[in-house]
Amino acid sequence: MAEKLKVIPLGGLNEIGKNMTVVEYGKDMIVIDCGLGFPEDDMYGIDLVIPDVTYLANNRQKLRGFFITHGHEDHIGSIPYVLQAVNAPIHGTALTNGLIRLKLEEHDLLSTTKLVDHKPGDMVKAGCFTVEFIHVNHSIADAVAFCVHTPVGRLIFTGDFKIDPTAPDGMTDLARLGELGKQGVLALFCDSTNVERMGYTPSESSVTEGLDRQFKGCDKRIIVTTFASNMYRIQSILQIAKRYGRKVAVTGRSMENILKVASDLGYLEIAKDTVVDITQIKSIPKNKLVIVATGSQGENMSALYRMAFSSHKQVDITAFDRVLISASAIPGNEKAIGRIINELYRKGAEVVYDRAEGLHVSGHACQEELKLIHALIQPRFFIPLHGEQRMLQVHAKLAQTMGMSPKRVFVADLGQVIEFTAKTCKLTDTVPAGQILVDGSGVGDVGNVVLRDRKHLAEDGMIVVCVNLSGLDGGVLSGPDIITRGFIYVKESEDLIEALKFIVTDTLELCQEKKIRDHTAIKAAIKSALSGYLYKTTKRDPMILPILTVL
Repeated sequence: MAEKLKVIPLGGLNEIGKNMTVVEYGKDMIVIDCGLGFPEDDMYGIDLVIPDVTYLANNRQKLRGFFITHGHEDHIGSIPYVLQAVNAPIHGTALTNGLIRLKLEEHDLLSTTKLVDHKPGDMVKAGCFTVEFIHVNHSIADAVAFCVHTPVGRLIFTGDFKIDPTAPDGMTDLARLGELGKQGVLALFCDSTNVERMGYTPSESSVTEGLDRQFKGCDKRIIVTTFASNMYRIQSILQIAKRYGRKVAVTGRSMENILKVASDLGYLEIAKDTVVDITQIKSIPKNKLVIVATGSQGENMSALYRMAFSSHKQVDITAFDRVLISASAIPGNEKAIGRIINELYRKGAEVVYDRAEGLHVSGHACQEELKLIHALIQPRFFIPLHGEQRMLQVHAKLAQTMGMSPKRVFVADLGQVIEFTAKTCKLTDTVPAGQILVDGSGVGDVGNVVLRDRKHLAEDGMIVVCVNLSGLDGGVLSGPDIITRGFIYVKESEDLIEALKFIVTDTLELCQEKKIRDHTAIKAAIKSALSGYLYKTTKRDPMILPILTVL
């Protein structure tokens, strides 16, 4: 029986971020992108969310390489963690690999990982696959789409993209995509992030004009926050600052790192004497200074956050500051950004953040650009990627308006195997998939049970009951002592504490009468008695932890 081509999304479906897709045929497998996601509000204490790579680990002998479309966190952020489970060469463009190299150095993995630089037009052999790099526009330089030439047919993965005719690095290579479309494409896997927006995504050049308007005639210090990875935006800020005779200082670790990588690789042109160290800004008149800072998403401890809450060592926000937020909120970050904006206003700063001011454009294609890609490529089958369920469904409908039969459009789930022959496509089995939670240095050691406990503690607090029991007859030697955290203020609730002690004592005496010596049974009895009483009297349900010590 002939081998089937399998495509398995391990991330990026029914979610924003965490993008990862496996392509497998026979004894060969490649992975496209290796991104992370950010924790939701109820993931207490979680730092990052990465894909479950159990399937990769179980098939590591097949893995021929990772192919990365671009250098955003939702496409490269999981690499240091995944490499601890499976290792294979990483293929990307120069800037993408430069950013990956920073991550590998942080995790002491650089010496054991092979990074291979490529440019658009390159064809890379990986087992039975040949992966072609195709230039696309995005909000970071060096972004590419992939055409994966397989024994069954061509697969095109757009990655994140838009079509920008005035992009500094040239427009998305529509000619090559159209050429591949004429040759025949088995399946298109396409970015769905902006599919709900009609029309076209504005050009990055419109942001340059918006920034220039904010600089022109401004007699204040200007502070700009944007995505650190957006080289074109940073380049525009440097050029506009020079035009108006301003020095530029950069603050924030990710901004400093990316500025160094981009300038070392030649992606940024920095005029002589334009950039100054952040420690030198006190000697520069405010109306001659621009500060470029991290914090466009309201991240705790980012440079803008520290400025807003007066903990930045070099920058104090005053009424002589104009703060430009040149970014849009990633879903879920609106509250954090709003908190910073409110604090900046409290300090008297002028804050410009409205989209109408033209300070930000998306890096993702809107409906008309997506239609153009569908028309050029004319795939036999279509699978939307990179989006929540509503986005995937809207993109599926959009493909049908372009003349595709509903039978040739597939909305898959994470871990679902999409199986191809030269003429067929179907959704078949599932493989292990989902999310692994990263908490500090721990990867995967926090699961649903721990999260449930953290949620319980956050919402209702905790009561600890300590009792010393006799090792001879199980009688109470001392206690019970009641300790609470996050439940009540003890000094104002002494009557309730005494009532709880009485209930515990009563329960222990009952266990003694029934000759119950099993500690698990005694703890369960204490928890049951206390939780019933507490809910009846307070309508609260704190976590109850009985601790029995035998002396």
